[in-house]
Amino acid sequence: QTECAGKSYAILAYRESIGRTWHLFRYPGIRPDSDMYTLSWPFRPWKNPKSIADGDDIRTYIREAADEFGIEKNIQFGHRVVSAAWSTDDARWTVTSQVGDTTVTQTASFLYLCSGYYNYDKGYQPDFPGIDTFKGQVIHPQFWPEDLDYDGKEVVVIGSGATAVTLIPSMADKVKHITMLQRSPSYIIALPDEDKIADVMRKVLPDGFAHRAIRRKNAAFSVGMYLYCQRFPNASRKMLTKQAAKKLPDGYDLGTHFNPKYNPWDQRLCIVPNGDLFKTIRSGKASIVTDHIN
Repeated sequence: QTECAGKSYAILAYRESIGRTWHLFRYPGIRPDSDMYTLSWPFRPWKNPKSIADGDDIRTYIREAADEFGIEKNIQFGHRVVSAAWSTDDARWTVTSQVGDTTVTQTASFLYLCSGYYNYDKGYQPDFPGIDTFKGQVIHPQFWPEDLDYDGKEVVVIGSGATAVTLIPSMADKVKHITMLQRSPSYIIALPDEDKIADVMRKVLPDGFAHRAIRRKNAAFSVGMYLYCQRFPNASRKMLTKQAAKKLPDGYDLGTHFNPKYNPWDQRLCIVPNGDLFKTIRSGKASIVTDHIN
């Protein structure tokens, strides 16, 4: 938009609004699993005090950036791209999209695919034998009903990844009890949702300088943490387990529920802002079962 002012472009978006992932997913507590100083754009530094932000704040940030730079006028919503064909003779792409019942064809000299990996129409749903006889509600986080009432109910969340550890603290105040059913444990680390060092940097440095400094600081921490975990797996396992033990009830079965078979950072660490998952378990409103569904 700013550096190729003489070029014309179009963004074809299947959904009907800006935000993509943050427009699609609306389950309680939706947030990223990385800090926003790393994820935000250098041309529009993140100024929200929350480093691990809420989904609504990220959606607002994206919309405001598109509005500020005049990008939204080039977005064509409701376009499901069904084919793209290259012509060597014409040196052009022909892109065909479906808009309702209408087929739309456009050409371009350059095509960039940002399709992601979600199936927007149907999220992955395992086939659990007997699920048709279950008398409760079965909810997929990708299609969270706006009017879902779970007050006073007993809830089971299947899985132990970023979505599960986000849902459980966010639902705990209203449910009777909530259980995280995990087939195998994940490493979970508690980090503050507000970055105090970043707050100081943003106060004393211009926006652009502050953004770069904070981003480099956070990248150095992430890379350093990764390298430490890979080089010293036993020590890092003890560190993560010790942190969890401090925040969980005395005598909690860490060996079963917080001791994965793999080494730290062989898979991504799950972040829980301010240790909210641990606090919810400690309160008695949530529990973990490490087992499998037949």
